[in-house]
Amino acid sequence: QVHIVESGGGLVQPGGSLRLSCAASGLSLELYAIGWFRQAPGKAREGVGCNSNYDGSTTYGDSAKGRFTISRDSAKNTAYLQMNSLKPEDTAVYYCAAKHYYCSNYPSQYAYWGQGTQVTVSS
Repeated sequence: QVHIVESGGGLVQPGGSLRLSCAASGLSLELYAIGWFRQAPGKAREGVGCNSNYDGSTTYGDSAKGRFTISRDSAKNTAYLQMNSLKPEDTAVYYCAAKHYYCSNYPSQYAYWGQGTQVTVSS
């Protein structure tokens, strides 16, 4: 049985940093692309970025470029989203999701999802 669990969310002041973790069990992330998405109240789910271990690609949404970084620890079967220079508009529930091989901008193409972790950026 596959489980994906995000952690690391919380309350942070503008300009601060957080690192989100995405731990997987029941599957090896080696052959999966990991997508990070977020959803703010009343808004559609938005792609933050994606990393494919299969083709080595990493892409970021416009809101994340230059501030967020996706990484992996294969030994821990875990992916990370390092978020720096956080802004109030980054406030959302953040999700990680897994799909075979290649990244996609479409949430519907991801087979496995975590439960989400809340990130709140506020002074």
